[in-house]
Amino acid sequence: MQLVVLGLGSNKEFNGFSCLELLQKACDKLSKLLANFTISSVYKTKAMYYEDQQDFHNMVVLGYVDDSVNPYAFLERIHEIEALYGRNRALEIRFGPRSLDIDIELFGNWKIQDDILEIPHVRIKERAFVLIPLLEILPESADENIRKDLCDALHTLEVNGCTKDVEKIFLKAACNGTKNYSGS
Repeated sequence: MQLVVLGLGSNKEFNGFSCLELLQKACDKLSKLLANFTISSVYKTKAMYYEDQQDFHNMVVLGYVDDSVNPYAFLERIHEIEALYGRNRALEIRFGPRSLDIDIELFGNWKIQDDILEIPHVRIKERAFVLIPLLEILPESADENIRKDLCDALHTLEVNGCTKDVEKIFLKAACNGTKNYSGS
């Protein structure tokens, strides 16, 4: 089995669904693709790169897929889920507002750098909104070198003040198995 780590984000409503509801719907779909599905808490974060937009709601999920699963085929499934909940890459500003964004952060031992996919995600170490929830749920049994590398990256962001805009808004225990992340 291969460990898969996905970063999820939303900062734009779609069809009457709030950002938190869109994250929940995405988790419902992703839980059918990943064994031993685990979700992090939800964090509210300032937008990066293109800052003239609403704050994001971010989280990380992880689970396992069979060794035969190819990351490119998995990416296609992710894009289908994003489109189902309003994402249209052809009409959006790069790094701009989006109803749902799902990034493959890690996929087993794969290392890919091409125009379609970059694994590990090329910006994972500069994103506190990925590192904080990932380290919250990464199993203790995870590769010791991966854990140390991610912890070191987060420490660097903390030292540089890059974690101050990451605010936990919902605990993972409150999210698991609920119909609405807001608790209502």
